[in-house]
Amino acid sequence: MPLLRPRLEDVAELAGVSHQTVSRVVNNHPNVSPETRRKVEAAIVRLGYRRNTAARSLVTRRSQTIGVLAGELSQFGPANTLLGVECAARDAGYFVSVAALREVTRGSILDAVRHFQDQSVDGIVVIVPHLETPAALAELPIGVPVVAVGPDGNHAVGGVKVDQRRGAELAVQHLIRQGHVRIAHVAGPQDWIDAVARAEGWRCTLATAGLDADLMIEGDWSAGSGYRIGRTIAAGRGATALFVANDQMALGVLRALNEAGLRVPRDMSVVGFDDQPEAGYFSPPLTVVRQDFEELGRRCVDMMLAALAGMEEARTLVVEPELVLRSSTAPPQRIP
Repeated sequence: MPLLRPRLEDVAELAGVSHQTVSRVVNNHPNVSPETRRKVEAAIVRLGYRRNTAARSLVTRRSQTIGVLAGELSQFGPANTLLGVECAARDAGYFVSVAALREVTRGSILDAVRHFQDQSVDGIVVIVPHLETPAALAELPIGVPVVAVGPDGNHAVGGVKVDQRRGAELAVQHLIRQGHVRIAHVAGPQDWIDAVARAEGWRCTLATAGLDADLMIEGDWSAGSGYRIGRTIAAGRGATALFVANDQMALGVLRALNEAGLRVPRDMSVVGFDDQPEAGYFSPPLTVVRQDFEELGRRCVDMMLAALAGMEEARTLVVEPELVLRSSTAPPQRIP
């Protein structure tokens, strides 16, 4: 005879608590004392209890699934935001169904949303920070909570984002304090919400300081585009500092400057954006604006769960960036 699967009531009996208390622990409810939580978790481990998600779905009439619409998963930011969403959703007892876009278009976004509607997902997280994403989402009566990374929230869609303009301000203000007056920007693609916000932050910070914002070249997030732009900037010698919109492009920039005989930071200061794990091992280690992508994903799930519980109206939640100082910036040694 097969062994019976441990029930929630078995955990409650072993821990000496009510089944409601066990339910609160399993669902990470905050109103449980640390001592009680430890007793319940110990009983769960001893019995090998696992939640019966199928039974729960029958009771709640929910699929216990969150759909994640994601684009550009080859990029560090979207990939790690997805990781944060998946981990937080699993901790909350939800499955994740991912629709990865080969290309970001209005049609591909709408097709993916319809796919999730067919799956009867409980909610949708959108990690497609392109300018056309909000308008595409507004075209469909989706019928479940939607949380989007990047755009501001509106009456139908909640938004979670890093303050990209503030991140750019931190980078440019740091370079200005070091004495740089000619600060170029290696920008990301201007059809990305984040890239546009970083460019605006660079431009406005320079304008506030009375400095010219006339040295911006658009890349495509790749190290190759950073390398090509870096060669152009090195040949022009029109700047003493670069604010680069992501770490991958900064890597290409560093190689181009080195090949041109420019030493970083003595001849050119460089600030990146993201703080990918390798950034501290670039040559020289890269000063960056850090954004916590996994935290961004966790906040998306928090907002989603609150919406599913009827406790959250669509709004915008902002995660603050952080400037991480390393060895790629210094006061200018030459006048451009």
